[in-house]
Amino acid sequence: MIQKTKNRIEAIIFDMDGVIINSEQIWKKAEKEIFSSVGVKLSEELCKITETLTTTEVTEFWFNRYPWKGKTLKEVENGVVERVTFLIEKEGTAISGIGEFIKKLKCKGYKIGLATNSPSALIPVVLNKLKLHQYFDATSSAEHEIEGKPSPYVYLTVAEKLNVKPENCVAIEDSSSGLLAAKKAGMKTVLIHKNDVDNKIANYRISHYNQFDFSILS
Repeated sequence: MIQKTKNRIEAIIFDMDGVIINSEQIWKKAEKEIFSSVGVKLSEELCKITETLTTTEVTEFWFNRYPWKGKTLKEVENGVVERVTFLIEKEGTAISGIGEFIKKLKCKGYKIGLATNSPSALIPVVLNKLKLHQYFDATSSAEHEIEGKPSPYVYLTVAEKLNVKPENCVAIEDSSSGLLAAKKAGMKTVLIHKNDVDNKIANYRISHYNQFDFSILS
């Protein structure tokens, strides 16, 4: 049985990739194309490690294993971001139910935020593609923080932008690193549709947005 939160919830903060947009395969495709072009030999095992890193951290990760010449790390990183941007605009799709869910939250008076490890340049690309930009009150990327998730900084930044205390926020995530970041920030957490993530990290778990129990926000 789900227990109600003790703190009055004022804001819902979403992760981006895998939480509002189906982008896992887009990132994999872009990284394979760009990193392979500079001689990196990607493996499924190592790609699993990089899934939750920032793009800067991913680029450094591969360079440390397969140092390339001819392009700077920033040029390669920008190549990945540009390719992801193109693919999102061309074939990006929303996570099922996200639009209706966000509209319900706004109708109920909750503030809406977005906290992502992805570059800030991709935030408007995603929100415009999904026609959700008008619903978000604050957004932030971990590229502007000392560290990305699982450090809490990006969540704390978004809470500050929303003018809401972290304990009055609920974070929706699909990864262990994201859940840990939100928990370190002092927020309640919801895990959505991921069977390979430790349930114990999240306060609540749903497989679809239509399963969300609004009573946990009371």
